[in-house]
Amino acid sequence: MKKVLYITGSLSLVIALVSCGGPRKDEGRAYMPDMAYSRAYETYSSTEALDKANIHYVARPVEGTIARGEMPAYTLKNDSAGYAQSAFVKNPLDSADLTAEQLTEAARLYQINCGICHGAKLDGNGPLYTSGAYPAAPRNLIGDPLMLAMTEGTMFHSVTYGKNLMGSYASQLSTKQRWQIIAFIKAEQAKKGAPAAAAPAAADSTAKK
Repeated sequence: MKKVLYITGSLSLVIALVSCGGPRKDEGRAYMPDMAYSRAYETYSSTEALDKANIHYVARPVEGTIARGEMPAYTLKNDSAGYAQSAFVKNPLDSADLTAEQLTEAARLYQINCGICHGAKLDGNGPLYTSGAYPAAPRNLIGDPLMLAMTEGTMFHSVTYGKNLMGSYASQLSTKQRWQIIAFIKAEQAKKGAPAAAAPAAADSTAKK
């Protein structure tokens, strides 16, 4: 019996030493190779054939393409005519129709992008100004008559292209996010009892030249 155990133990030791010795060349088998080693596909990884066919692929969406869930791009130009026309642009996101969740998101966007200058209370006392780091006083969005009278469209135009010392926020905020912030500001102005800005009357086409 001891001899059998001795032989069995010796064989097991030899097998263990052989199996562990040297680098393993056999990588074994994958249970599902198509899952473990996926085939990489890259559309138009080489555009040489397209170029020869006079097809110039630039990996960009077609001009005018709108991302899913996004709003159409703002089309008015950054000039005096565009600024004047912006007064007639309506906010597609009416603050009265926004849900509590949407208003909370709009408030968050305002605090992140605007609060540092215009203040958490929209009174123009943001930390960048009160700290003395910025000499020019930002607009008081709920107390300045000019801001109370400013239409949503003009306010959006200013946020999109920048106005005076305020830079453009078109690269930081999407079209929808900018309109959300404008809706939030107008909602806060309404809470303070500020009269809603009236849209300017359209030009009378029958007026004499």
